[in-house]
Amino acid sequence: MQIEIRAIGRIREEYIAAGIDEYRKRLRPYVRVSIREFPEGHIQDEHSPSLCQQVREREGGLLLKGIPESMVIIALDAGGESWSSTDLAHRMAAWELTGTSGVAFLVGGPLGLHEAVFARSDHQLSLSRMTFPHQLVRLILAEQLYRAFRIMRGEPYHK
Repeated sequence: MQIEIRAIGRIREEYIAAGIDEYRKRLRPYVRVSIREFPEGHIQDEHSPSLCQQVREREGGLLLKGIPESMVIIALDAGGESWSSTDLAHRMAAWELTGTSGVAFLVGGPLGLHEAVFARSDHQLSLSRMTFPHQLVRLILAEQLYRAFRIMRGEPYHK
């Protein structure tokens, strides 16, 4: 199985990039993880709702482009379902057992995700009720994926 993290914008903070790289290394024995970054739409300070909608639509198209139909798509959104680490582990194990080719996690930009992304996603997941910077979301997601695979394999991991 393959995991793909697709995100709008690039990581600018070195410490976040280092953390993501560390968890990708830790995940190698369990699963292949790729990260694809797409350009963020640029908006002036004063912007219209229609311009924001256009940017979200373009970003959503970039996130969805090329995802195989056989992949499970999970849109990360503050309004999504809350899963525990164990819930994520059980879902990943079930997808692995059923021969799912992969799971794509979609992270929007500062304006959020377009409706087309939600329409195409199989699940909407909230990592927390709190708001996190989009760069940090990728690090939190990488850590939770590592934790899920440790749980799946019955390996210890601090609680």
